[in-house]
Amino acid sequence: MEKLICPSMMCANYDSLKEEVINLDLAGTDIFHIDIMDGSFVPNFGMGTQDVECIRKNTKKLIDAHLMIENPGNYVDLFINLGVDIIYIHPEADKHPTRALGKIKAANKYAGIAINPGTSMETIEELLPLVDYLMVMTVNPGFAGQKYLEFVNNKIEKLVKLTKDYGFKLMVDGAISPAKIEELSNLGVDGFILGTSALFGKEEDYKTIIERLKK
Repeated sequence: MEKLICPSMMCANYDSLKEEVINLDLAGTDIFHIDIMDGSFVPNFGMGTQDVECIRKNTKKLIDAHLMIENPGNYVDLFINLGVDIIYIHPEADKHPTRALGKIKAANKYAGIAINPGTSMETIEELLPLVDYLMVMTVNPGFAGQKYLEFVNNKIEKLVKLTKDYGFKLMVDGAISPAKIEELSNLGVDGFILGTSALFGKEEDYKTIIERLKK
């Protein structure tokens, strides 16, 4: 099955965000990935609602919002109303993650959880029946340009086995290079969030890069 290519729009050129979206769409992007940060759950600030509106206006492809924020359940309705298709929450950031995931699914959107490098599988396994997408962070969240944390592969291998029981798509985010795409595809990962390690800031155009990565 062809792997999902998901540009991390935090790494896009903000001088021409509309053109970036159109070019990435035409190049074969599967899902546009949007990082939302509050400066509290992670020590950085991410994209804003105006960015989400711009991306939604210029593509019919799926859009995800990765909510790296405290109490994400309080903001689910906001992102649903902005036209986001997939909403990721960090379970440890919400007192009632099942309620937040239920709210997403009740709106006929895709529910996702994101798990940090230090988050154990045992703490999230009860949520898997509610999850359409599970995103493993392979760096500590909040900043682009970090090094891939190899110890996370052990968790990825265990989660690949659980995809058969629960049916979720397994995604990875953080320092995903072309070599990592090949390695993790062979492990059984379904999709890749791509930043500067594989997609942005390169001399080749997006179409050339994405076509090569999909092969």
